[in-house]
Amino acid sequence: MANVTKVKAMTKEEAAAKSKDLAKAGASKLKGGASGFMTFIREQNIVGLAVGLVLGTQAGATVNSLIDNVIMPPIGLLLGSAEGLRGWKIALGETGASLSLGAFINDFINFIVLAFVIYIVIKLLKLDVKK
Repeated sequence: MANVTKVKAMTKEEAAAKSKDLAKAGASKLKGGASGFMTFIREQNIVGLAVGLVLGTQAGATVNSLIDNVIMPPIGLLLGSAEGLRGWKIALGETGASLSLGAFINDFINFIVLAFVIYIVIKLLKLDVKK
């Protein structure tokens, strides 16, 4: 036996009242959702995460500048290349293609120095203490 649902016909006034009630309920849920979002932002330290991301990006740029402008030029002077390590290339035949071994070594040094700086900052701020 099939379930049959009876639908009651509404007047325009009843439909308008029902629509207003649904709009109020939706607005109340929206306000609740916004306050829930603000609670989430506060409790999960999203602002702190955003600040850390910005500071980390700038720290990376500073370390890259240190390496490119302070550390690599003396190495380039020792190697006899104005480009420093980036000037080291291995030619692959007569086609003009080459492996940029020096650029890889330079980027690897950037990574090591940046990782070391992050390690030092974490140790200085004592962020690695287990609770």
